[in-house]
Amino acid sequence: MAVKIRLKRLGKIRSPHYRVVVMDSRAKRDGRAIEEIGIYHPKNDPSVIEVDSDRALYWLGVGAQPTEAVVALLRRTGDWQKFSGEDSPSGVEPQKPRKDKVALFNAALAEADAEPATAAISKSKKQQAAEEAAEAEAAADEAPVEAAEPVEA
Repeated sequence: MAVKIRLKRLGKIRSPHYRVVVMDSRAKRDGRAIEEIGIYHPKNDPSVIEVDSDRALYWLGVGAQPTEAVVALLRRTGDWQKFSGEDSPSGVEPQKPRKDKVALFNAALAEADAEPATAAISKSKKQQAAEEAAEAEAAADEAPVEAAEPVEA
């Protein structure tokens, strides 16, 4: 039986998630796998690559053939270099978390010593209309009520 290490697609349309699996080369792309040895989520920022190194090296050692995409993932994790003896460095580097845009906006305002002309996050038209209606009601409640003169008919 020819065994391959390949990607099994999961997820929704335009939101793929893959599992790195070991399966018979004649099986369907999303068919039954012999073993799942990792995950790959390309749409996350940064993309998630997790591979069980021991199992990947075992399957490579017993003759499983990886696809080109899996070889690229194994190079990123460094497992391919361990198996083949290449000198190239692994490509996965921990990435810094992104900065909060609202916090950056407020920090820039603090540096400029100015109040914002608008909010960093604007309100929807429905929220603005509701606030204006509430202010109008509050103004109407505060206005003094004058005695109404009787109208003769």
